[in-house]
Amino acid sequence: MSPSDAQRNQHGQPVGAALPAWQPARRPDRMALQGCRVRLEPLAPERHADSLHAAFLAPGEGPHDTPEARWTYSGGMPFADAGQYRTWLEARTESDDPLFYAIVETTEAIVETADERTPGRALGLASYLNIVPEHGSIEVGHIHFTPALRRTSAATEAMLLLMRHAFALGYRRYEWKCNALNAASRRAAVRLGFHFEGIFRQHRVENGHSRDTAWFSLLDSEWPAAETRLERWLASENFDAEGRQLSSLSALTQKCR
Repeated sequence: MSPSDAQRNQHGQPVGAALPAWQPARRPDRMALQGCRVRLEPLAPERHADSLHAAFLAPGEGPHDTPEARWTYSGGMPFADAGQYRTWLEARTESDDPLFYAIVETTEAIVETADERTPGRALGLASYLNIVPEHGSIEVGHIHFTPALRRTSAATEAMLLLMRHAFALGYRRYEWKCNALNAASRRAAVRLGFHFEGIFRQHRVENGHSRDTAWFSLLDSEWPAAETRLERWLASENFDAEGRQLSSLSALTQKCR
């Protein structure tokens, strides 16, 4: 909005739109988010550590797709073995901001007994962070997709579940930030419907390197259209018998820009 289009206060100065009915958003709690392909569960090392560790160590798609390389833009791989990984996960569970979720597949057979329910494999991590209910702002981050989850409809559904829950809690701004050199993360943000806002230059020092940070956002006014696009893309009729997409989400998003 330009100053000429803005509302004016009693001093004749341009100000932002009035929000007379504004109520702070609700803080997310540790509840599971159920989808068709995945279930986001509050991170619990006793349930998720073994399958996550195994999935992170799985081979990638080429000689440069190694477990260590997958953490390049996240400050470096924070563990060397299964024991260190469990310790790292345990520290993550103690935090409310970031609030971590394990991304658990729902396609495997679920074993249920009178006393317990054995979940499918945990194949990724994601979190809410920079949670500011009084301003209605929340970020999604610490996203780690294992090779089994990357570039799948399940990964997209996981992002949809987090987005939908945040806006249902009353947030009006949903943020995505990444290393400005992380081209894959920047493409993912645009594909999901986020709007690029700019670069924070020399924002951080990470592993001895200067980091510029790219900022993206999705607003509550933009969310209904984004949700419709995501649901349309995830619909079963958008995939053929071999699971190949018929229309890309990037194309659907681009049509609305």
